[in-house]
Amino acid sequence: MILWFSAVHIAIALLAAIVCGWAFARRSGPNDYTLGATLLVGLLLVAQVVISIAAPFAGNSAQGDPLEYWMYLITALVLPFAAGFWALLDRRRSANLVLVVVNLSVAVMVYRMLVIWGVS
Repeated sequence: MILWFSAVHIAIALLAAIVCGWAFARRSGPNDYTLGATLLVGLLLVAQVVISIAAPFAGNSAQGDPLEYWMYLITALVLPFAAGFWALLDRRRSANLVLVVVNLSVAVMVYRMLVIWGVS
């Protein structure tokens, strides 16, 4: 893993959680800002998959358990896309709260992946 990329990813996931929380506090349904912020977090996870595949070939292999790392990454990758799809179907205010929880979860999972990889 790349330390600066992970730090940016965590910051963006936290910022996306704040955006979704603000929309929930304003009592509005999911909109382009909340879904776009969650989509950005998901796209950064796709980039993390590419980085995780290429990093061992560049000599940057995981120090911890690779299976645990990949299970975190796959789970984190599914979360924003599944929550975004659900928010598109269920346009109530509570969908923004789900997006808050998903973005916070992704931030924690990326940090945990950073620890497993051995970068800290």
